[in-house]
Amino acid sequence: MRGARHWDARLHSLVGGLPDTPADVWLRRLTTAADHGRLWMAVGTLLALRRGALRRGAVRGLASMAVSSGVVNSALKPVFGRRRPDLGAHPVHRLLREVLTTHSFPSGHSSSAGAFVTGVALECPAAGVALAPLAVAVGYSRVHVGVHYPGDVVVGLAVGAAVAVGGRHWWPVRPVAPARVRPARSTPALPGGEGLVVAVNPRSGPADYHPAGEVRRLLPRAEVLEQTAGTTIGGLLEEAVRSGRARALGVAGGDGSVAAAAAVAVASGLPLAVLPAGTLNHFARDVGVRTLEAAADAVVSGQAVEVDVAEVNGTPFLNTASIGSYPEVVRRRDALAGRLGRWTAMTVAVAQTLRRGTPVSLLLDGRPLSVWILFVGNGRYTPRGLALAWRSRLDDGLLDVQYLRADVPFSRTRAVLGSLLGLSPHVSGYAQGQAREVRVVSRSGPQAVAYDGETGGPATEFVFAKHGTLTVYCCRDR
Repeated sequence: MRGARHWDARLHSLVGGLPDTPADVWLRRLTTAADHGRLWMAVGTLLALRRGALRRGAVRGLASMAVSSGVVNSALKPVFGRRRPDLGAHPVHRLLREVLTTHSFPSGHSSSAGAFVTGVALECPAAGVALAPLAVAVGYSRVHVGVHYPGDVVVGLAVGAAVAVGGRHWWPVRPVAPARVRPARSTPALPGGEGLVVAVNPRSGPADYHPAGEVRRLLPRAEVLEQTAGTTIGGLLEEAVRSGRARALGVAGGDGSVAAAAAVAVASGLPLAVLPAGTLNHFARDVGVRTLEAAADAVVSGQAVEVDVAEVNGTPFLNTASIGSYPEVVRRRDALAGRLGRWTAMTVAVAQTLRRGTPVSLLLDGRPLSVWILFVGNGRYTPRGLALAWRSRLDDGLLDVQYLRADVPFSRTRAVLGSLLGLSPHVSGYAQGQAREVRVVSRSGPQAVAYDGETGGPATEFVFAKHGTLTVYCCRDR
């Protein structure tokens, strides 16, 4: 330990003895800009202007920085109690104007830099790599102005990075690779989309976005039908199947539109092209179709996969079905996620919904239960608990059954805390399992079942099961 401190002090003195350069002024400005995380807050704000990985990275980075700052300043610095370096070896013009009285080890500025950049890198590796030199520069600036030893900086960067990486336990990172699927045996290649009938929901996605024109540009030979008042996605495609003019079906819209089109495709035995044009596109992301261009390329080349389809009382669904408060939880979460991030938004949504909700008395495969939420997924969702977000497989042949019991004391409070801390699967009253079929009877009167963003008619008995498979256009080498 003494040897390490000796060399740490020598390196600090060597930096202090470096010749003056124009970089001195900029390094002092940089270290000041990073005070209290202001630099990273500004960078995070800029990243958050873009939806997707950059926004998720900004939220994860700022959250990691907040936790790391608390760990360093409240725990590590008081424990180690290392004094600030002697500033005698540093030129006066490099020194900060204020005299720091806090402990030196580890560097709080460096831990914030390491936490923020690592958090961004977990969601968007390219952005993390681009920001890494800035994090290193902030760390070095603390030595250059004399307020930290090099060891303080190295350990600070490591602590921040470790906090961000460790945060994946509570807040898993969505995988880049799509879910596992089965390759389809044979699917027609449709040059220019010839033989493809696409139903478009013009209300999907942003208000100023009109997907029909983009679909026609990418697949000029396809027949593109726009949903209007009095028509439905399913109705448009069913008419195309009856007339015999469709070799394959397509849908441009969100998850509700995709589910309606999938029901027609399964019934007719035709492949389905999913052109993601909704706000969230959960199924398209899981299957690996992230853009309209990718979907069009798969249609032209005839590449496809097979995925499981589930059903509730005979109605097919691709993602989830639920009874109780879960549909409202998801609606509130999705409305808040852009501003708060998925983790925080889920906690707020759970708190708001369960506070106003009422429990439902059910028989679940003959077992009496009082639940706040019953969730059935088409395949096993990750992470476990109320913050579920994606699936690693779409071909496991199983239903994912999760519910939150209402007959456990303080179950609502525990659910909110569990969602906040990432401990929902360990909360008393939370239960989970997988099955091929689930039978539910409501003893609280007729209940509405929600599936893939749509709501079915009220009923007192529900049968959840696997419905079969669906062929979806998708590149196999994705």
